[in-house]
Amino acid sequence: MTRKLQTGLAVALSVLFGAVSLLAHHSASAAYDTGKKVTFKGTITKLDWKNPHIFYYINVADQSGKVTNWAIKGSTPNQLYRSGWRKKDLNVGDTVTLTDSSPARNGTTKAYGGTLTLADGRKVFSGSAATDR
Repeated sequence: MTRKLQTGLAVALSVLFGAVSLLAHHSASAAYDTGKKVTFKGTITKLDWKNPHIFYYINVADQSGKVTNWAIKGSTPNQLYRSGWRKKDLNVGDTVTLTDSSPARNGTTKAYGGTLTLADGRKVFSGSAATDR
């Protein structure tokens, strides 16, 4: 293989792998509608406190009593910890209220961030699809 061909191949592969890494982490506003906000009250069913983002799951009953499980994506554990939120603050079975959360653009029962009122009445910010990256 000639030197020019090797260099060209190396550059092409670098660009390809660079593009793949850009696609791997995109703005939250690409998947969540920051122009709409949802608010609901429900019971925590699961908590995944791990990098790169936390997830918590809330069973929410509608007017007819039908229960839907919402998956809420939050900021990184480090960001939440720095803002005063600890993993032990949220437990399975707690009744919470979530306000100003951005729903998924695809219509699934997923949302991003918002302000969570914990069972003890404290409010914690779990992130914003408009600003988190």
